[in-house]
Amino acid sequence: MPARFGLAEARHVLDAALDKADEIGQPMDIAVVDDGGHLLAFARQDGAIRAGIDIAVRKARTAILMGMTTEQLGVAAAPGGSLYGIEVTNGGLVIFGGGIPLAGAGGEVVGAIGVSAGNVEQDITVAQAGVEAFDKHAG
Repeated sequence: MPARFGLAEARHVLDAALDKADEIGQPMDIAVVDDGGHLLAFARQDGAIRAGIDIAVRKARTAILMGMTTEQLGVAAAPGGSLYGIEVTNGGLVIFGGGIPLAGAGGEVVGAIGVSAGNVEQDITVAQAGVEAFDKHAG
């Protein structure tokens, strides 16, 4: 894999996630960002909710900024958790599932995917398909 996570890799991740969304029959908003949280690739499938556009981008951005899944962050941000209240920082972080970092062969986080428009389980399933495609391509 190239030293830098770029558009070709982002499109590979995006395409795999789109295929999974089609497979489960849930139109999705899917965002892929680089290691700085900058958008590289995005798709909104026909029928995906408009609110999911911003949520998908924020999920991807949250995953890269925090270096963990948005699902994991949700646990840490719950009342009594060590990161309680963090969702109001950094312009708004997302603390429910659907954002997952993408780690290169050496374990360095190089990007992230964020998915929205289904229920949380569907969002995670579609995001995970993108991660698995990245892992196969990078490995």
